[in-house]
Amino acid sequence: MTRHYNFCAGPAALPVAVLERAREELLDYQGRGLSVMEMSHRSDEFIAIAECAEADFRQLLGVPSNYKVLFLQGGASMQFAMLPMNLLGQGGSANFIQTGIWGKKALSEAKRLGFSCNVAASSEPNGHMAVPGLEAIQVSDDAAYLHYTSNETIGGLEFDYTPHVQRADGANVPLVCDMSSNILSGPIDVADFGVIYAGAQKNIGPAGLTLVVVRDDLVGHVTQGTPSLFDYQMLAEAGSMVNTPPTYAWYLAGLVFEWLKEDIGGLAAMDAINQRKADKLYAAIDASEFYSNPIAQANRSRMNVPFVLADAALDKAFLQQADAAGLLNLKGHRSVGGMRASLYNAVPESAVDALIAFMADFEQTRG
Repeated sequence: MTRHYNFCAGPAALPVAVLERAREELLDYQGRGLSVMEMSHRSDEFIAIAECAEADFRQLLGVPSNYKVLFLQGGASMQFAMLPMNLLGQGGSANFIQTGIWGKKALSEAKRLGFSCNVAASSEPNGHMAVPGLEAIQVSDDAAYLHYTSNETIGGLEFDYTPHVQRADGANVPLVCDMSSNILSGPIDVADFGVIYAGAQKNIGPAGLTLVVVRDDLVGHVTQGTPSLFDYQMLAEAGSMVNTPPTYAWYLAGLVFEWLKEDIGGLAAMDAINQRKADKLYAAIDASEFYSNPIAQANRSRMNVPFVLADAALDKAFLQQADAAGLLNLKGHRSVGGMRASLYNAVPESAVDALIAFMADFEQTRG
């Protein structure tokens, strides 16, 4: 069997060590004679798996004790509805920084549900090529929270700062951050945020699991009529098991956390690897007259690197030859076109080296 290099934006590459461990335990988990997929989520064995995964995640990210960590279903997109339902129960409005498609979806869902919303800043005037500066963010006087997407997966636009803001009355506005495509890519200060959420299928594990990190003071204030499965407080009190959770995805996420801790050496080490991978690819793009990346240098994503060819008529040949060379899933999102290489934690540096070599060869023969 040959493993190719997978640059998919999600579901994305998983560490080979994690896949091998899962294969070893697939039929018989630690001598129990059954798979984790077959276990009751109420069993002592699975409770131990869940508790270990949460403890490792807390340690990796440095999650303070006054935050809940929830392992949920529904994808990050379900949080577009759950967030206003949980955070606007005491009134106020949801504020948004718009930097691309995912931020727009979050705003649209809150509006669809009838919540008061305000666009505090937007990168739309510059074509989503640079994030708005801190001085451009204007929250409403009744802002209950400020939502932003730290890394826009599709456009390859990443914040280079944390947008702390205050209302006109001087009150700090809780930050809510969609970190789906850059969580665990390096250290962060969780205390900067009221809520962090992320779909698993990029840096955490397989699709089907979403992690939510929420500060205690933001729990327990749901709007009237919020379903129980959407209530952060009920979910926290039940250990994320109000109903049957995505048990196998939870188990695999735990293996990824263990890999990050023991094989990589933590998020500082992962951060250095990711920076090196991104620097290599952007340097190759910038040194070429055949490839280009339109994003402002300060806001170039380390996780999702979009690029275009000088002649779009060559896109199909590029993708066909890349696929034949074992460089998979480089096609850009249908809304923007071109190419996109996603360099998540599990994408090895050798994959980036192979991609750069292929790009140079393709340019030489086609440029």
